[in-house]
Order: sequence, then structure tokens, then C-alpha cells
Amino acid sequence: MTPNSSTSPINVALIGYAFMGRAHSNAYRQVGPFFAPRRVPRMKVICGRSGADVERARKSLGWEESATDWRDVVRRKDIDLVDVCTPGDSHADIAIAAARAGKHVFCEKPLANSLKDAGRMLAAVEKAGVAHMICHNYRRAPAVMLAKQLISDGALGDIRHYRGTYLQDWMSDPAAPFNWRLDRAKAGSGALGDIASHSIDLARFLVGEITEVSADLKTFVPARSMPPTDARRGSRRAPRSREMRTVTVDDAAMALVHFANGAIGSIEATRMAPGRKNYNRFEINGRLGSIAFDLERLNELEVYFESDPPHLRGFRTIMVTEGSHPFVGHWWPPGHIIGYEHTFVHTVYDLLEAITNGTIPTPSFIDGVANQRVLTTMERSAKSRRWEVVK
Repeated sequence: MTPNSSTSPINVALIGYAFMGRAHSNAYRQVGPFFAPRRVPRMKVICGRSGADVERARKSLGWEESATDWRDVVRRKDIDLVDVCTPGDSHADIAIAAARAGKHVFCEKPLANSLKDAGRMLAAVEKAGVAHMICHNYRRAPAVMLAKQLISDGALGDIRHYRGTYLQDWMSDPAAPFNWRLDRAKAGSGALGDIASHSIDLARFLVGEITEVSADLKTFVPARSMPPTDARRGSRRAPRSREMRTVTVDDAAMALVHFANGAIGSIEATRMAPGRKNYNRFEINGRLGSIAFDLERLNELEVYFESDPPHLRGFRTIMVTEGSHPFVGHWWPPGHIIGYEHTFVHTVYDLLEAITNGTIPTPSFIDGVANQRVLTTMERSAKSRRWEVVK
């Protein structure tokens, strides 16, 4: 890629308008006023399958136009960036078509439903010479960025342990209805790809490459009922509220991992932990100290240093809200905390600046493929019941 000296807006097409579509839309609205990127995003068109639903999303989220055919959208000459927020089974088709049309590509995680498709996506964006980024937004929580700085500066010494835990409870009730995230054909995997992928990405970002895994996957509720308003498009039959669907993904995933630098770790993810709403936590132990982070306390980083005087040793909490902390100077005075949505704003800002600079932002599709290798190896290990090499 070459730098772009233009100050013209970057015209964005968002494919998908549900939860992640809303989060991305908010980021495009907020990034200009608070971060003043050299090229601001123009929310040109939002695309979804249902014309009525996507038009409602357009009005509420602030997009100029709505559309129902992503193929037409990605070919439009007035689109610079395609943002993919659809279920995983369509990521590859949309991203590859966008790259072939010369568009920059921003894609939700996990990159694809298979390692093969992830590789195809990476090959397409590299061949096209466009910017590409996967949305692992938790990297850009200021506390996580501070953790990265401490590790890079050697404050923890040689890293020995990583513990990544991502717990949710929204599927813990067996009566909770079936949805697309429980269908392997749509989602690729369950808790593994949905949330363990974040723990894997943070592990790679903070500690290094994962080389071996020993994993287990578990499905606790093998079948769930369809929602009472089962609306299969085109069907004139009355909905059958008691129709059951087989759950074809995991409810929980666990793994022991080895890192290339000699560290060891564990990764656990479940959507079946009552009381845990979005408990994305890691703890990292090094020779000289430790750090810990919990997304539900997003503005805080726990730190411990062996260099402290013995009578003062112990974990202490840093409020990561100073103007000198990563990204925070663009927001509010110290102590005025930020939230989940701000991690997307930070991600979009770095994406826009990379496009302007003619560089590839991180995490890129390269990271997406590397993460997919770990996910695939965890599945392989769960089947073989043995340690498996990441390859």
C-alpha cells in the first residue's frame, strides 16, 4: 500500500446491522469528533437481508443509504472500506469479493469458519494490496495497551504464565431458545470461536505465539427449542414453538497451551457460567511481577512488582484514565471512565489512520489466520485427546 495524501472522507459500507453492526456504527459516529482522523469515515451504506429491518437500522444508526445485496454494495465505485459484521459463514465470500473490488476490509472475529477460508481471505487482501483488519477490539482497551507497554518494557521480566478466562451466562438456561450461534454451519463453533478467540488473540498480543495445545470442548445442552416466533422466510406454515434443533457447537472450551517463548498458559471460555455476564479476564505472571485485567472493570489494571519494598508488596490497582495513558487523552479528565464501546472507536481510528498512511493495521488478517490456527488445533486436540502442535 502507498500513503494517501487525500483528506477526502473514507466511504464505508457496513454489511450487517445487529449487535456488532450497532457497535461499529457508533464507532464511526464518534471517531471524528473525538479523534479527528485525517480522513473521516462517511457512513455511506448499511446492508442486510431484510429491506424493512435494514432501513430501520439505517435511520437509527445514522447511515445515508440502505441496501439488501452485499454483492452490489462491494462493487460500488463510491465505497472505499467494507466492514463485515455478518455471521461467520459469509465472512470469506464478502471479504474476498470486497478485496477483488479494491476495497479495504474490516472484519469481525473470528476471521472465518475454517482455517482454509481464513487463508483464502488473507491471500485475497494481500493480492489486492488493500488494508485489512480483524476486529479484536479488546486489544485497544487502554488498560490492555498499558499491560502491553509494561511487558514490552521488561517490567515483568521473562513471562512464565498466561491465564485467559472468558465467561458468560446467556446460554446457561436449558430453556433458552436456539439461535444461529448454536449452528455450526453458521457460526463455525460455539464458545470457542465466539469468545475464546478473544482470549487467544490477547494471549498472542501480550505473550507471543502459541505452539501447542491440549484442549477439551463440551456441549451441555444438546438440543434447544426454536423461538415461538420461528420466522423461516417464505414459509406460510404457522410457527411451531416446540420444534427442537440440535446444537452443533460447543458450550464451553478449555485448553492448556505452550508458547514459543517458553511460557505456559490456560484458556477457558464458556457461555454457561451463571452470574458471569462478560467476564473477560487475564492474568500474566513474569519473573519480576504480575498483571491482571478484567473487562468488567475495564478502566483498571492490577499490577504487582517484586521490586517494591517488602512491606509494600501486593497487588495494586491502577486507574487507567490519565491523559498519558493510551487513547484516554482524547476523551475525558482523569477518573472519568470510558466503556466497552470506546474500544471500537479506538480500533476504527487506528484503521482509518493506517489506510491514510498506506500501512496495514493490527490485528490484521495475518493475526486472524494465526488465531484460526489455534482454534482449529484446539478442535483437533479435543477430538484426539492429545497435545497437538499448532500448524
